[in-house]
Amino acid sequence: MSELKKQLTEDMKVAMRAKDKPRLLTIRTILAMIKQQEVDTRKDVDNTAVLAILDKMSKQRRESIAQFSEAGRDDLVDQEQFELTIIQSYLPKPLSDAEIDALIKEAIASTGASSMKDMGKVMGYIKPKAQGRADMGKISGLIKASLT
Repeated sequence: MSELKKQLTEDMKVAMRAKDKPRLLTIRTILAMIKQQEVDTRKDVDNTAVLAILDKMSKQRRESIAQFSEAGRDDLVDQEQFELTIIQSYLPKPLSDAEIDALIKEAIASTGASSMKDMGKVMGYIKPKAQGRADMGKISGLIKASLT
C-alpha cells in the first residue's frame, strides 16, 4: 500500500472519531477514486498514481468552482473550495515559476529537443517530476513557447 493511501486511511479514521462529516466525506471520495483505479488496473496503486488521482480531483474542483461562481451558487463554491483545500493538503508543495522554468530547461537540454516534434519527449521527462506539483496544462504551454 502506498504511503499516501495509508495516510488517507488514517485520516479517515481520525475524521470518523471526531465526527467531522465534511472532511470524512471528502476523504472517502478520494479513497473511492483510488479503489476504482485499483479495480480498473487490477493492481495496487503507488504514490505516483495517487498523486495523479489527487491532481485530477483538484483540477475538477477548480473547474467546478469557476462554473458555480459564474452561476452565483456561493453555497456550492464554498463546498468545492473546502474539498479542494483537503485534496491539496495531500499534494506535495507546488513548484514555483522559477522551478518550473528550470525544469523545462533541464528537460529540453537532456532530451535534445529542438522543435515541436519533440514535445512528447519533453513532457515525458517532466511529468513524473511535476505530477501533483504543477498544472500540466500550464507547463505544456510554457514548453510550446520554449520550443517555438
